Amino acid sequence: MTWFKRTGWRHLVAVVVAIFSLFPIVFVVSAALNPLGTLASTKLWPTGAGLDNFQHLFTDSRYPFAHWFVNSLVIALISAFASVFLSFSAAYSFSRMRFKGRRVGLMALLLVQMFPQFLAIVAIFILFTDITENWRYIGFDTTSGLLLLYMGTALGVNTWLMKGFLDTVPKELDESATVDGASHVQIFFRIILPLVAPILAVTAMLAFIGTMSEFLMANVFLRDADSKTLAVGLYGMVAGERNVNFGMFAAGTLLTAIPTVGVFLYLQKYIVNGLTAGAVKG
Repeated sequence: MTWFKRTGWRHLVAVVVAIFSLFPIVFVVSAALNPLGTLASTKLWPTGAGLDNFQHLFTDSRYPFAHWFVNSLVIALISAFASVFLSFSAAYSFSRMRFKGRRVGLMALLLVQMFPQFLAIVAIFILFTDITENWRYIGFDTTSGLLLLYMGTALGVNTWLMKGFLDTVPKELDESATVDGASHVQIFFRIILPLVAPILAVTAMLAFIGTMSEFLMANVFLRDADSKTLAVGLYGMVAGERNVNFGMFAAGTLLTAIPTVGVFLYLQKYIVNGLTAGAVKG
């Protein structure tokens, strides 16, 4: 009894929290393995579990899941890389350089982030309507158009995040490199870039996860079945037939989580190494 009062109750709380956290995952896995594939027949322990839902997901002509998966992966990777590079370039300028309009630019980026992006959906929709009529390759139902939209929304918050991290890097490193004859480009890529690996990894991971799960903007701008992303496509799968297609929906959800988990595990080592390596050796 004394052990339970001191430490035993903590184990009990941990078990309850673990069950509460794992229940949705177990339920989705069970639904994906349920051969009936309906919401009404889904149980924690399905009878005759199999991979039929995964097979139907790739063979059903009504739902081009493979196209959705490739579209989401390409958009998320390009958007994450481009937004990180642009944000880091802007953050480097605001952190290391002094120019007219610097403070106004920082405040403008901060103020813009105070308003949700969806407030501008009407204006953006009208703008893309004109763009589609004149430049079809960056309009509706195109990967390039959605990429431009995503990169514009991520620039502000990522710039502020990286600038705060860059401010902690000693400016003496820049000055020493300048004395040795290094240019701004060499300082940017060879000295500063390796030192800020943790924030780059965090920003890239957040950008990738956010793009993979984004639904509102993609649902407005992607109307063709083959151009949809995973979030939009999976929603359409259960929007009208929730009970019938729930097994396929659960299977698609599990497959969607694979790239996200993979990116997180890959970037995790860079985060840990970057935080423990230090800036100056010797």
